[in-house]
Amino acid sequence: MRATGLFDIQVNGYAGVDFNSSALTPDALDHALHAMLRAGVTQCLPTLITATEADLTARLQALDRAVRTSRLGRAMVPGLHLEGPFLNPTPGYAGCHPAAAMVPPDPALLARLVAATATPIRLLTLAPEQPGALAAIHWARAHDIVAAMGHTAADHDDIAAAAAAGLTLSTHLGNALPQPQPKFLNPLMAQLAEDRLHASFIADGIHIPPLVLKVLLRAKGFARCILTTDATAAADTPPGLYDFAGMRIEHAADGSVRVPGSEVLAGSALRLDQAIRNLAAWSLATAEEAHDMASAHPAALMGMWRVPGYVEWDEDLFPWRVEIGDIAVENPLAGPGTGEAGERGS
Repeated sequence: MRATGLFDIQVNGYAGVDFNSSALTPDALDHALHAMLRAGVTQCLPTLITATEADLTARLQALDRAVRTSRLGRAMVPGLHLEGPFLNPTPGYAGCHPAAAMVPPDPALLARLVAATATPIRLLTLAPEQPGALAAIHWARAHDIVAAMGHTAADHDDIAAAAAAGLTLSTHLGNALPQPQPKFLNPLMAQLAEDRLHASFIADGIHIPPLVLKVLLRAKGFARCILTTDATAAADTPPGLYDFAGMRIEHAADGSVRVPGSEVLAGSALRLDQAIRNLAAWSLATAEEAHDMASAHPAALMGMWRVPGYVEWDEDLFPWRVEIGDIAVENPLAGPGTGEAGERGS
């Protein structure tokens, strides 16, 4: 099957590289992007999580320099995703984000962060129940930034007001929710019920059990569903300890990524091509439907008519050739009986 490339709209790092490091280099970014290319991803939004304004500015500037001066950055990175600092700091909703660095949504602060980078911020995740959220959403939309919600305790009224203001996405829906929750009137149900929202899902079998994901996909409707990874430096790596936004995270043998010594998930080690295989293996979607969730649907959300690049898929849904511009990778993810990865182009 030949199809357009994959588009990951939430990726914090990859292949041992943390995109949230102020010491990020062009070579390190190229290493991570090349690994993502091998998984069929031809476009991505490197994602920065909650931090102080000073730290976010330093991280944005390092990421911007790396994107503009690396070999693959300009071809594969159309923009950035800012997940925070305008989130809900309540334990459970905050997830692994540093709650002490969270602040109410502020268009002035958002404007300063946007000005800190020449690589555009294309996606902003915030908590719409926080004071100032609607003003921040209006500012974001006026500056061609897609507004999303996540790490949120928003109720139906908050979500309806945010959607009316232009918010269009639930970020990693089903996660960053403390337990227990009310049976019916909770942020998950309220987001599922809002038809103006798309939803992204982390289909690794860890963040959301497959049986639950089946229900969520049906409730939201395939046309509004997006696959993403929320990947960290632990993706495409062996189990061990890795850096993530100034903290240590542990990639366990079961594939989960957590804050060491806790049950708190800290992103994932998922590859986007594996998410497609998972949906097909769990009989939650056809290969074509799963591919669209990882390609056409995120592209449409971000205002792109298609994802640049192409992927040739084998019968087991492994990418065996990936192209973006004049760069091509062949046999990129060696399966049983396949050879080593090869590459041409520059």
